[in-house]
Amino acid sequence: MSRRRRLLGVYARIGRVYWAWAPSLLLLAAIVFIPLGFADALLHQVNTESLNLTEGFKFAAFLGAFVAVTASSLFGEVFFSGAVAISLTHPEHEHPPTLRQIAGHISYLKLIVVDLLYVVLIVLGLFVFVVGAFVVFVYLSLAGPVVELEKQTVWGGFMRSLRLVRGHFWMVAAVVVPIETVGDGINDAIVGLAHSLLGHGLAAAWIGESVGNIVTAPFFSVAVVLLTLELIRHHDGEAPVLNRRPEPVAGAGAS
Repeated sequence: MSRRRRLLGVYARIGRVYWAWAPSLLLLAAIVFIPLGFADALLHQVNTESLNLTEGFKFAAFLGAFVAVTASSLFGEVFFSGAVAISLTHPEHEHPPTLRQIAGHISYLKLIVVDLLYVVLIVLGLFVFVVGAFVVFVYLSLAGPVVELEKQTVWGGFMRSLRLVRGHFWMVAAVVVPIETVGDGINDAIVGLAHSLLGHGLAAAWIGESVGNIVTAPFFSVAVVLLTLELIRHHDGEAPVLNRRPEPVAGAGAS
């Protein structure tokens, strides 16, 4: 199979899985990203020009705000990808897992630590060179699903992601980078629309950030989970089974 056909096949599967699971994914995204949207809104309200600081302190404050905004735009995606991995590979084949079942299986502490370290490494890559951030973003993008699917440690999740992506770097990059870039553009457009309709206060920013993440994060997470399953299967010969969301059956109560 050519690389182009393989890539098109990956995008087609992402679209089908997203469409089939959209209601559950959007509800889960709302639970995760409405609180995070408030933190994003607060960070985007930072205005270093209004602070009574020396130029050196202003630069440090600006740099801190830049890092915080960069981190906030990525934070939550790794955690959410882990939760989506549970949703799509749950053991109950007859029915999709409830939110309570998903909540009971999430490795909260490990995913939060992975999320934070992932963001820190990407930010450090930005300081080194943009290419450094790009490489880190791609090589470690599967860490969240790996931690949940294989119950890896934090460090083990990073190393496993690196091993899975190795040899498939450009294929993974051709999926996660465009989806993340387009998602950021959609997110910014939604935030801009919220500000144009509701003003420039904290509430408008909160609504915009929350809705933007709810709309865009599920598609990215489905992509990362499907890539993880495909590369585990390629690497090990087998992988956790991707479950299809059952279709509602008309007259299920009838005999």
